[in-house]
Amino acid sequence: MEDELAAARAVRSGVLRLARRLRGARPAHALSPAKVGVLGYLFRHGTASPGEIAAADGQRPQALTKVFAELETEGLITRAPNENDGRGAVLALTGRGTAALQDDMRERDTWLASALDELTETEIGLLRLAAPLLERLADQPAPRPREHTAEDV
Repeated sequence: MEDELAAARAVRSGVLRLARRLRGARPAHALSPAKVGVLGYLFRHGTASPGEIAAADGQRPQALTKVFAELETEGLITRAPNENDGRGAVLALTGRGTAALQDDMRERDTWLASALDELTETEIGLLRLAAPLLERLADQPAPRPREHTAEDV
């Protein structure tokens, strides 16, 4: 268990530091992180309900209501009635939304590609192998907060 915790600490530290560097490489006109999250989810998974998108980000749909509305107003997503649930809706990425997401990612990809120039071919190969593993980890459900019991007091 101690080996797994040490590995978890090392991965967490590296991923968080890299995420901060990538955020720093965002242009001033970039989409908000919340908008990128919604567009990215729809790009990876296709159409989804607001609840599915929010759950994947560990949020309530109400927390993203404004983001969904802004993306729809900007023509980056569409909203349609959910055929399985007459009260709900499904969101879909538009072509314009795909282009906006790709534009937003381009500067970070350019920065990261230049940073990779500092690595050896072997190191780049290891990162290529690690990338799908990081994606799988990112797709794991977030842990639910533990409820306190009388034993905790």
